[in-house]
Amino acid sequence: MSKLCYKKPVTPSQRHQCLLDRGLLEKKVILKSQSCFLKKKAGRNNQGRLTVFTRGGGHKRKYRVITHQRNFLFGIVESIEYDPNRSANIARIFSEVSNKHFYILAPAGLKKGHFIRSQIEKNSDLRLKTGDFYYLKDLPLGVFVHNLSFMLKGGAARAAGCSAQIISKDRRYCRVRLSSGEHRLFFLHTTATLGTLSNSLHKRVVLGKAGRSRWLNKRPVVRGVAMNPIDHPHGGGEGKTSGGRPSVTP
Repeated sequence: MSKLCYKKPVTPSQRHQCLLDRGLLEKKVILKSQSCFLKKKAGRNNQGRLTVFTRGGGHKRKYRVITHQRNFLFGIVESIEYDPNRSANIARIFSEVSNKHFYILAPAGLKKGHFIRSQIEKNSDLRLKTGDFYYLKDLPLGVFVHNLSFMLKGGAARAAGCSAQIISKDRRYCRVRLSSGEHRLFFLHTTATLGTLSNSLHKRVVLGKAGRSRWLNKRPVVRGVAMNPIDHPHGGGEGKTSGGRPSVTP
C-alpha cells in the first residue's frame, strides 16, 4: 500500500532522506471504542527514575486496540489505515453479525472490500485466503503466516513485512521458521493469520535529520566516554580516553 518517496534535497537534511508515501492509505476518524490514550513513560520506571536514557518527548498519539485473537470475528474490510504505534498498517473491519468495528493487522494484499473470517472451527471446506484465521494444524507446509499466538502472552511475526513459514509437523508440534531464521516449535492448535504483513518497505526509511527522530519519542544517544564522571562510569579523564575499565551501563 505504501511506496518510497524521495524529495529533491533543498536542505542538507533531505540529502539522503527516504520516507514512505502513504497516499494510498485512508484517513478516517479513530474508533472511540477501539482506542485509548497511553501515558508516556519518557524512559522512567514505576519509581520515576530514568532507566532508558534515549526516550522522551514525541508527538501525542492515540493507541489503537488491535484484535489479535479473533476466534469468532469476521467481517468486511472498510479501510487500510496508518497506525503511529506500530510499523505495519492496520485494517478496519466491520462485522455485520455483532454490528461492531475492530482493528486487525493488515497483511500484504488485503484491500478495501475484502471479506475476512475465522476458519478455526471448520472441519471441512477449508479455503486458504490471505487474512483469514487458522489453526497451524489445518495449514499446509510451506505457507507463510503471521500473528502467531503464544500460550502466555504476546505473539510472533507482528512487525511490518514479517512472516513465519511452516516447515514441518508431527503429532503434537509444528516447526516454524521465523523472520530471524530461528526455528521454533508451536503447538498444532496455535492460531495464526495467513499471509505476510504489510508495509515491508518500512525498513528502508531514512529519517534524514535528528528532529524527525525527536517527533518519534527518540532522544540523542551520547557515548559514556564523552560525559563527566558524575554522569557515567566511563566519563572523565584528560583528553580522549577509552573508559579505562570494562564497559558498563550507567
